[in-house]
Amino acid sequence: MKIAVRMDDITPGMDWERFEAFKQLLDEYQIRPLIGVVPDNRDENLNRMEKERSSRALRCLLERSGAGESEGDESQLFWQYIRRLQAEGWSVALHGCRHLYTKRQGGLFPLNRLSEFAGVSYEEQRRMIAAGRQILEAHGIQAELFMAPAHSYDRNTLRALREEGLHRITDGFGSRPYARKGITFYPISFRLESSLKKKRGITTMVVHTNTMSEQELLKYRRIFQRGEVISYREYLREAAVPRGLPGCMAEYTLACIKRILVRLL
Repeated sequence: MKIAVRMDDITPGMDWERFEAFKQLLDEYQIRPLIGVVPDNRDENLNRMEKERSSRALRCLLERSGAGESEGDESQLFWQYIRRLQAEGWSVALHGCRHLYTKRQGGLFPLNRLSEFAGVSYEEQRRMIAAGRQILEAHGIQAELFMAPAHSYDRNTLRALREEGLHRITDGFGSRPYARKGITFYPISFRLESSLKKKRGITTMVVHTNTMSEQELLKYRRIFQRGEVISYREYLREAAVPRGLPGCMAEYTLACIKRILVRLL
């Protein structure tokens, strides 16, 4: 089975040292991932570095990418670096708006019981999506997909995405992209170890570099060495199949099962 990579929680104050360690691994195997960029981060849990330290790290990353010496504050350096990554072939997802959980709902894909979107009115969800896209576009970034914080979205989310012209979302379970309610879904893996044993299909591995350990980095190296990991834009070229009510009900049940299993483990 082919595996694409998505990286969640990309913000100015993230742990750029762990990000760089994983990026070096991606570069070594010429893999271009999907990154979920939070447009207006207000989640303090995602701030892992002081501004001065993250600014230094971003300057180093920009210099190593060939951008030369860069000036500006943490925010300016961040957006410059995201533009650089997108120009290099990395895909960008709109990762919510502020990454603040205001509802205890799992929505259509209940891997968690926390949500920035599920349970919120259609009008407010559309406003947040539009505001997030405007921030990205003001900095020269085009969102290619939507990535719901905590994987939580509902029917209002899908409606708001359609109305805002964003027709792709990274989430769901399955072995190939599928179409539902005018949106194309690019599934994530239910269990990565099981996905790697399959011979056919394509799915996504979810990576959080903020909390990545050395052991996890070694695990990802072993996975990349198999030669089955692809760049995300190759995933986007895959044709989607329609999914009906039975498939949606099965996906919902699997999400509930995984939430329970994660809690038990």
